[in-house]
Amino acid sequence: MGKRIAILGSTGSIGRSTLEVVSALNGRFEIAALTGGSSWRALADQSRTWRPEKVALTDAAAAERLKAELGPDSNCQVFSGPESLEAIASDPGVDIVVSAIVGAAGVRPTLAALRAGKTVALANKEALVVAGEVMMRAARENGATLIAVDSEHSALLQAIRGGTPREVRRIILTASGGPFLRATREQMEQATPESALKHPTWRMGPKVTVDSATLVNKALEIIEARWLFDLQPEQITVLIHPQSIVHGLVEFVDGSIVAQMGPPDMRLPIQYALTYPERVDGRLPAVDLAAIGKLEFEQPDRERFPSLDFAYRALAVGGTMPAVLNAANEVAVERFLAGEIALTRIFTDIRAAMDAHTPGPADLDAILAADRWAREFTAA
Repeated sequence: MGKRIAILGSTGSIGRSTLEVVSALNGRFEIAALTGGSSWRALADQSRTWRPEKVALTDAAAAERLKAELGPDSNCQVFSGPESLEAIASDPGVDIVVSAIVGAAGVRPTLAALRAGKTVALANKEALVVAGEVMMRAARENGATLIAVDSEHSALLQAIRGGTPREVRRIILTASGGPFLRATREQMEQATPESALKHPTWRMGPKVTVDSATLVNKALEIIEARWLFDLQPEQITVLIHPQSIVHGLVEFVDGSIVAQMGPPDMRLPIQYALTYPERVDGRLPAVDLAAIGKLEFEQPDRERFPSLDFAYRALAVGGTMPAVLNAANEVAVERFLAGEIALTRIFTDIRAAMDAHTPGPADLDAILAADRWAREFTAA
């Protein structure tokens, strides 16, 4: 029997890709539990295919519909409510927890998994952005293993193995630049949700795709990298790389740079997280460098994309400030996708929330209170 996996957020983009990886690895892993928000039809289909022992939806009404859909003869237990995700994440029968819930909703379940000493494949970058210090302390104190699923942080983890952590001078996160890389400020002000969701190289969920269009995704990754690799903010830099082939680079103290390359396909970092530190053949595509022809790099435009400055400011202030950055962005992105505000208003709303916030300590209660405050402030 293979290692038993619980996927938190199995109906989303990362969750579905994880199931593809598990299928390709043919018996190496077993699906023990699947969870979602309210997508009961999708979870019903996954439950019939994968036959997990437990499934959960945070939406109680959706969970009742799922239970009815699966029928009384199903061997799958159905749970509901946010607390059910924490119970599944800490279940003694689970070896690996894939944390793929989008946004701050993933904080408590991820923390529950770490406190239970699990191996956590982390696709929910917000968990480290909002509560990085709390998460890393929980991992250390409980012997948990935290492995990033983000393509950039997976790349850095792989590249750092070319030396030792103390030999790292700096790391370089790459960004495609998104659909507005060459757009003027005026064009960005007129951008529609449809245009923001047309990412040039990646296929992701709507929230992450908009974050990539504003480079907020990279801002969150700066904060995530600070905690994952125990680096100072000045050791973390960003380069625009439109081809999305080089996912991360590590510069060592001798001046050598080690890069990780791969196609823009989330299945590769997901597979690496599940099999780490081993590499296996999951029948994934490789890069054809001759077909690509050239790889380009440039500095990000921090006037049109002030997101990166928000990240460094949040790290400098510390405490609850990263949670405010994240929460303000989540609300602003929802409003943009609903057609209520312009794309560039996302920057304005994040800055306003950070300016108005009085930072508190980096403990979970203060962090979650700051998260609630920032949501209310930005929605007003």
